[in-house]
Amino acid sequence: MLLLIAFCVVFFIQSYFYLFLFRKYTSFKPSPDLDKTSSVSIVVCAKNESENLKNLLSGLAQQEHNSFELILVDDASTDDSLSQMYLFEKAHLNSAFNIHIIPISQADSKGKKAALEKGILAAQNQYILLTDADCQPTSKRWASHMLAHFTQKTVVILGYGAYEKVKNSFLNKLIRFETLLTALQYFSYALDGKSYMGVGRNLAYKKEVFIEARGFDKHNHIKSGDDDLFVSQVSNQHNIAICDHKDAFTLSRPHTHFKQWVRQKRRHITTATHYKTSTQFLLGIFFISQFFIYALAFTALITETFTFIILPLFLIRLIFWYGTIEKTAARLNEKDLIAFGPLYEISIIFIQLYIFIKNIISPPKHW
Repeated sequence: MLLLIAFCVVFFIQSYFYLFLFRKYTSFKPSPDLDKTSSVSIVVCAKNESENLKNLLSGLAQQEHNSFELILVDDASTDDSLSQMYLFEKAHLNSAFNIHIIPISQADSKGKKAALEKGILAAQNQYILLTDADCQPTSKRWASHMLAHFTQKTVVILGYGAYEKVKNSFLNKLIRFETLLTALQYFSYALDGKSYMGVGRNLAYKKEVFIEARGFDKHNHIKSGDDDLFVSQVSNQHNIAICDHKDAFTLSRPHTHFKQWVRQKRRHITTATHYKTSTQFLLGIFFISQFFIYALAFTALITETFTFIILPLFLIRLIFWYGTIEKTAARLNEKDLIAFGPLYEISIIFIQLYIFIKNIISPPKHW
């Protein structure tokens, strides 16, 4: 009986997330509008990103936006990242957009947050659009689509940072599925007035909000969090919007080695411990219910206990789970992840469990 009660509890928890909270996103009707007239400052921080900068800067130069400037911050690179910036500036002296390069010496380097803050404070425009050096806009209208969602009240825009698809790579599908599920969560939470994160690969906000918040001062003691902790700090149910138009994505190269990806996820999970208590609670019970929906169904099947109730409920959960994932994957251009979605979900559950235990036993100190 205890098994049945436990399964029913996690079933109803999962039902809340997939049928109510996540429906905020899957039923959301986006605006297709473009805003080509508002002036925007695109800020990019780079540290030893010479090769990636070549691709990114080319994509930024092709933006079909009427008025923008590029703020390029080199955070004490030891490769020729700074040289790439100056070469780009020289090649675009007569372009319609302005370029402002900020070099930071090794002695003055204090991490990404400090470098990003220098770039934002140097911006001449009220709208700030952020991406990373290893990213690439998916279209020439990226900036215009992101800016279209600003209003007098809206001060933060959350975008989607996708990863390139690699054929015949299970790790690549895991990374993209985890990214899709994360986007489903932070988009849904934002639309429900509970915003807790965004991704620095594709994020926009008003400069005045950054100044009013005194930049990253509130969490400057934490190395990461320039995106999620800042969004959590300044956003509320009235001042945030999302942009998931396919022409407004950014695209990044994913990790090709499992250890590198796990190291990245360990850092992300560590940052999550600084989220609001209510956010940590909701994210926690979602993960716990994810784990136990599978664990308890498997236990019931093996022990042949209440299978006539548990297995039908499990199949019902699978149906509305597929419905949510299918709609999300269609919106985020990740349809190839749908068929084997449960396999990716189970894999990610155990990877996250491993990372959680690993972080408790051996807290990460260096990244």
